[in-house]
Formats: sequence, C-alpha cells, structure tokens
Amino acid sequence: MELDNVIDLIGNIGFPIVITFYLLFRFERKIDELTETIAKLIKKL
Repeated sequence: MELDNVIDLIGNIGFPIVITFYLLFRFERKIDELTETIAKLIKKL
C-alpha cells in the first residue's frame, strides 16, 4: 500500500479505523504463522 493511499484513507474514514485494519491484518499474519508452527510441532511429536 502506497503512502498516498494511506493518507487518503486517514482523511476519508478516520485514523482509528485505519489503525484497526492495520492491526487486524498484522494479527492475522501472526496467527497464521503460529498455526503453522503448532502443526509442525504436532507432527514432530
């Protein structure tokens, strides 16, 4: 996502909503990584 797009989003829908979507996206990636790691650990056991 380009910086100009982020600035437009902040101006149009507000800072809290932009931060919420950013955090949700990051948490989703982390949860996916944790799920994969747990699956690998289960296979090793």
